[in-house]
Amino acid sequence: MRIEAVDLFYVAMPEVTDAGDGSQDALLVRVAAGGLTGWGECEASPLPSIAAFVCPKSHGACKPIADSVLGQSVETPADIARIAHTIAWDSMDLLQAPHTWSGIEMALWDLIGKARGEPVWRLLGYDRAHPKTPYASQLWGDTPQETRDACQAQIAAGFRAVKCGWGPFGRGTLQDDVDQLHAAREGLGPEGILLVDAGAIFGEDIEAAAARLPALEAVNATWYEEPVAGMAYEAYAAIGARSSKVRLAGGEAAHNLFMARHTIDYGKVGYVQIDCGRIGGIGPAKAVAEHAVARGVTYVNHTFTSNLALSASLQPFAGLEDHRICEFPVHTRPVAKAFCATRIEPDARGLIHVPDAPGLGVAIDPKGIRDYLLDVEIRVGGRTLYSTPSPD
Repeated sequence: MRIEAVDLFYVAMPEVTDAGDGSQDALLVRVAAGGLTGWGECEASPLPSIAAFVCPKSHGACKPIADSVLGQSVETPADIARIAHTIAWDSMDLLQAPHTWSGIEMALWDLIGKARGEPVWRLLGYDRAHPKTPYASQLWGDTPQETRDACQAQIAAGFRAVKCGWGPFGRGTLQDDVDQLHAAREGLGPEGILLVDAGAIFGEDIEAAAARLPALEAVNATWYEEPVAGMAYEAYAAIGARSSKVRLAGGEAAHNLFMARHTIDYGKVGYVQIDCGRIGGIGPAKAVAEHAVARGVTYVNHTFTSNLALSASLQPFAGLEDHRICEFPVHTRPVAKAFCATRIEPDARGLIHVPDAPGLGVAIDPKGIRDYLLDVEIRVGGRTLYSTPSPD
């Protein structure tokens, strides 16, 4: 099979807010080869990602992604890795390249899986896919009462674990955050698993981030996610060393395998969270999972958008029985739901199952794309480099 076309679809809510909610827009990728189509999703600002695919080259190490993808043979996972290597060399100065390639890479795995009649996790070498324990991933409430009610609602809905993130955490006083933490614990009850995401709010300020540790320990939080900037590895290690009860979590900011390894090896995290839509796709995410296993670190998926992205994020650790917890966004915007005809939902035991269908196992609804599709045209020197394709 040769890659005949790569179509990019920019979909978005009519109004995008400042909330730390990544489900407000999306860039979907459709790859056509050998009479089949595969689908993927980029986790980045859609318009720069489209531009990275079609932009004129600046020099030999700053070429558009299209030059390395279109017309390439793709029969096996090794072909995906070969194309990734080409992009890493030919587009090394195009900083948006990993984000754009991530969605294309997912779509190629989806396509090869459909061609072989196998789910992606089996192509990755796993004999079976183990069910995962989903945590309801949501934002902090504006007030402790809102946080308490939201956590209580997720426990009532059957979730055993809840993560509260971003929102007001770290933006007020220490006492404000302490109140939020205790409200979350009250809402979850004594048995609920509490996960805390600070959204990198403290930058490099180790003391401010560490000041929350006593309260995190008091409410029995399982992890403290991204208290500082994603690449502040030394700060991660310093904060983590101050608590024997709360482990640090991070890794969603990793845009390549090296950054993810550094998060583990130098940041000393207990949980590494990888987003297939940012790191370069499913292949490098699987490599991170292998590195995490070797280092005794728990691998966790990162995703806050659609069920297509959720399925992709589950594939790299589907076969790891002891790495059980997974992110499950519960308040995604309508646009993130509209284009996925397949729904991944917790079963009667509250567990998530990785799709067993060929490829990523998620069917795409063209109407859902059309309902939120933005019309975009990119022209340079009088020549149209991109115009919105038809989803049909």
